Amino acid sequence: MLKKIMVAVLSLVLLLSFTQVDTHTADAKTVKSYKNCKALNKVYKGGVAKSKNTKNKGGKTKYKPYVSKALYQKNMRLDRDKDGIACER
Repeated sequence: MLKKIMVAVLSLVLLLSFTQVDTHTADAKTVKSYKNCKALNKVYKGGVAKSKNTKNKGGKTKYKPYVSKALYQKNMRLDRDKDGIACER
């Protein structure tokens, strides 16, 4: 009985770990363009990356970037070092 419960709990945990919850919806119509990095970093402390596989060229950063292709494309001009992360800190 205990073994069946443990298998059920483990299955549920694995299922929930693979579901992705997006707290910021980056719909193409609601994607905001920010004036500068200071404004963008008020909302996204680590900046915005175009994909989860993007690597920072500029060295160490304090925060992880938020991943959103649409948001990155809208604010691409703020990516000064052209590494795929806009306004990284």
